[in-house]
Amino acid sequence: MTDLQPVVAQSADAAGLHATAPALLLELTTQLGSLTATATAATERGRRPFRPTPGWAARLGELAYGIYLLADQTGVDVDREVFNTAQAIRQHALATGADGSWPFQSYTGA
Repeated sequence: MTDLQPVVAQSADAAGLHATAPALLLELTTQLGSLTATATAATERGRRPFRPTPGWAARLGELAYGIYLLADQTGVDVDREVFNTAQAIRQHALATGADGSWPFQSYTGA
């Protein structure tokens, strides 16, 4: 497994992409909105099954990149936090049965 956070930080340094956390959050919101609009259009507002469009993977990658960049700018080890969240979800599912409840906060205690 590749440690992505240093790779993202190095590329952001090279491209001068560092910004404040609020600015990065606004950009992430825009990227998520783009993914949402793509899914909405592809499913005709939920009337058809979702099939990833040709640009889906790239947009999802850009969103993930932005999350790693935000984590880097705010001093968070995002790999560790995703691992911790996955463990908490697994432990919750094993303890209570996989009920599929949302949101994630119910699993992590946040």
